[in-house]
Amino acid sequence: MKVLIIEDELMARNNLKKLLATHFPDIEVVGECGSVQASVAWLSNPAHTADTIFMDVELSDGACFEIFRQVPVKAHVVMTTAYDGYAIKAFEAGSIDYLLKPIDPLALNRAVERCRQVPKRMDVNALLNAIARKTPIQEYKERYLVRFNDRIVPVKTSEVAFFFSENKVNHVVTRDGTFYIVDSSLDTLLTELDPERFFKISRSCIITKDAVESLTKLLGGRLRVTPSIALSKNLHTVPDLTVSRSRVDDFLAWLER
Repeated sequence: MKVLIIEDELMARNNLKKLLATHFPDIEVVGECGSVQASVAWLSNPAHTADTIFMDVELSDGACFEIFRQVPVKAHVVMTTAYDGYAIKAFEAGSIDYLLKPIDPLALNRAVERCRQVPKRMDVNALLNAIARKTPIQEYKERYLVRFNDRIVPVKTSEVAFFFSENKVNHVVTRDGTFYIVDSSLDTLLTELDPERFFKISRSCIITKDAVESLTKLLGGRLRVTPSIALSKNLHTVPDLTVSRSRVDDFLAWLER
């Protein structure tokens, strides 16, 4: 099977190539592209052929769907995305499949086997129609009501530096270094926040890009975040801003976007 990888993040592209080489030695990666423009150029070249395309949803110069509008796509297509805000399930058409990043080997195996077994290519018109009809507009939380002593204070999401959990109590820390108690769990918060701005670096912390001043490498492959804010004196406990080893690659890729 000949494979084209369309992915604008080098780390994600290399991870996918490694997974394919490890689990599918018969697969040959015949091309790599990181943008809509480069992908259209590659697919327009009659000398280039691919049986399957692994295609990231968001590319460096726009959404991948522009590729389908500009050039015929005759290969199987497997969409890859860091989150399911595009409702990939809703617009499956023909042989298309989808993978959530970081890519799970079992899910990759499912996608590859599906491409091997399904003879027909995807219905591009059905895909584009489904996108136009079903792509939701994701709305994220704009503010939280938090507790501060005997007061309830509205905090705008744009003012948040990070959330953290300590001794089963969840806190939000604002850009001025003030911290408050927030009732929502970190897992709930993660579903309400824009993934382009917020990242869960560990089980106990969700941080914003703007709150990252620098990173320090630790033993075991972890990273320690030095925050770009000065924590106020009313912060009785210092939050653990350590990036878990399993999240380091995705965190660095997110930080570069």
